[in-house]
Amino acid sequence: MSRYAYKTIKKYVGKALHRYDMISDGEKIAVGLSGGKDSLTLLWILNERLRRIPINYELIAIHIDPGFEGGFSTQLKAYCEKEGYKLIVDHTDNGIVAHSSENRENPCFLCSRLRRKRLFEIADELGCKKLALGHNKDDIIETLFINMCYAGEISTMSPVQEFFQGDFTVIRPLAFVDESVIKRFAKNMGFPVGENPCPSANVSKRAEIKIILNELYRSNRNIKGNIFRAMHHVKLDYMLT
Repeated sequence: MSRYAYKTIKKYVGKALHRYDMISDGEKIAVGLSGGKDSLTLLWILNERLRRIPINYELIAIHIDPGFEGGFSTQLKAYCEKEGYKLIVDHTDNGIVAHSSENRENPCFLCSRLRRKRLFEIADELGCKKLALGHNKDDIIETLFINMCYAGEISTMSPVQEFFQGDFTVIRPLAFVDESVIKRFAKNMGFPVGENPCPSANVSKRAEIKIILNELYRSNRNIKGNIFRAMHHVKLDYMLT
């Protein structure tokens, strides 16, 4: 295990959990498990911290298979069984529908919306009032720029978001963690690596924004931190209304 990566993730996950009061004793929490490095890291750290904190909670991982050939739900099942994680696999045709000729929307937008809807439904069936997702610091910054460039609004994902008049809550414990640290940790831990079968995996709006932001980050090491801090210090008096 990379001690640096582990300590960094432990520190910033703890910071997010405490600042936003994300998890309480006795809760049953659904974890969206895509099979990528972020969600696998999230499931691992939430499970690991149970051994060193005074509260208890239950984790149930949910994987939504989008229906593409070459998916890795079988690989995820084997991994979760080996590690002792509870896993629900739901087979859908969300990805196929999102990329069909009948869909006039952005395929990523529709696929994401259908996946989120199914996660909510399954979590509700399981009696989970919270859904933990693996979005990291980079994801939150990228979403800000995606919404500005393609939706014409200044908004992003919040570390904690309530839905359905507060009956359901989405939490993002990795919100303060850099993607680079998660990559290092996941590689060191030997998490299963699945090839993303989605045809839009490398051509999405998010991928375009990521390229632009990485160029900025390379030009000045302070830019990422400044952008992230700026989202906590919005001066409404200097915004157009």
